[in-house]
Amino acid sequence: FFEIIEVITQPDKKAGRKQLLAEPPIKTEALKYNITVRQPENISDYNLPQTDLIMVIAYAQILPEKILNIPKYGAVNLHGSLLPKYRGAACVQAAILNGDSESGISFIKMDAGIDTGPILINKKMEIKPTGTGGSLYAKLSELGGKFIVPTLSDYIKRKIAPYSQDQTQASYAKKLKKQDGQINWNLPAEKIERFIRAMSPWPGSYSLINTKILKILEAKNKLLKTNKYKIGEIFLYNGFPAIQCGKDALIIEILQLEGKKEISGKDFIKGYFKFIGSILK
Repeated sequence: FFEIIEVITQPDKKAGRKQLLAEPPIKTEALKYNITVRQPENISDYNLPQTDLIMVIAYAQILPEKILNIPKYGAVNLHGSLLPKYRGAACVQAAILNGDSESGISFIKMDAGIDTGPILINKKMEIKPTGTGGSLYAKLSELGGKFIVPTLSDYIKRKIAPYSQDQTQASYAKKLKKQDGQINWNLPAEKIERFIRAMSPWPGSYSLINTKILKILEAKNKLLKTNKYKIGEIFLYNGFPAIQCGKDALIIEILQLEGKKEISGKDFIKGYFKFIGSILK
C-alpha cells in the first residue's frame, strides 16, 4: 500500500442554477480521511513537496517538467483510452463517435507531451451498442480504480517495463465545448445516433427549432430507412418524432425544449404537434 502525502485538485467552483460554490468530489473524500488537500489555480506555480510518485487522473492542467522531475519514480497518468489512440481530453467521447467496439484504459509514465509518455499497461473493455459518454466514463473509471494499486506496485518493483507508444497510430481528441454539441443533420443517421450518445451528458447534443434550443437527449439506435423528407425535418412516426438526416432518419425518444422539462418523444408530439414539419438547424 501507499501513503498519500496530499491530494492536489482544482479550486472550488460555482455550480448549478444557484451557482453555489462546490468542491471537487475528491476533495470531499480526501478530507474524510484527514488527507491534506491543495487547490492551486495554476499548478506551474505550486511548490510540490518531495515525494516518490505522483498519480494523475483527469487533472485538467498540464504538469510542467519541473514538477514531473521531482518524484523518484516520476508521474503516472491514468488515461481513458487505449493509447496511442485518442490522446487528449475527449478520449471517451471519441471512441463512441467513431463507432469503436472497444475502449479501455492506459497507465503511462508522463513526459512533457500530452498523453505521449511510455505505456505501463493497457486494459480493454467492450463498448455497448447503447453506451453513452457518461456510462462509458463510469465503467472506465471503475476499471481504472481496480488497477491503480497493483499497477503502481508492479511499476515501482520494476515488474513492468514501460514501452514507447507507436507514434504512427496516434490520434487526438480535443477538449469539447458546449457548442460542439450542435447536431449536423446533413450527416447520416448512423453517425448522428452515435453523436447523441457520445455527447451525453456533456456537452449534450442539441439543435435549433425556430430560435429555441431543442436538446436531443436520446434516440433509438434502430434507424429509419427513409429519405423522402427535407434534411432536418421533423415528421411523425408511430407516435414519435422522427428527424430526417442526410441518409436515413432517427426516431427521438427523449428531448427537451429550451426552458422546459425533458419529456418523452410521445409526450413531445402531444404537446408540440405544431412542430411537425419544422426544419431543425
